[in-house]
Amino acid sequence: MARVTIDTGDLPFSPAPGRDGATATVEADPRRVGAVRTEYAPEKDGDPDPGEIVWTWVPYEENDGRGKDRPVLVVARESAGTLLAVQLTSKDRRDDNDWVAIGAGPWDREGRPSWVALDRVLRVHEDGMRREACALDRGRFNLVVLRLRERHGWQ
Repeated sequence: MARVTIDTGDLPFSPAPGRDGATATVEADPRRVGAVRTEYAPEKDGDPDPGEIVWTWVPYEENDGRGKDRPVLVVARESAGTLLAVQLTSKDRRDDNDWVAIGAGPWDREGRPSWVALDRVLRVHEDGMRREACALDRGRFNLVVLRLRERHGWQ
């Protein structure tokens, strides 16, 4: 199999936004993020907003520099301008209390049902987002936020 190398030259963007540097997506300790004000505020403006599913680089839990581009649900905006988000998976997690089902949506090309992780919170930068996928409806967003509040003691 041939190996492909992408030379970005002087392009003003990284081929994997959120992967490294000042705009890298990182894991945040949900008990230490301070006061979290969750809100449903999607705007179709190309910027990540609470209530939207966006794509960014998500580091693996091993924190060894590896990761992958995946969808995340933005749940809150921090005062510093960063966003708090939780990752999605299409792997069936129905028997796992660390995940909540949100069903299928346009963020998955194959239309598979998705689950949102409750045990891992990510800090996402606006410039670390690859693309905006869609807004999750308010009912499913509120379900995720309720479970996050119960789990992490958020207000």
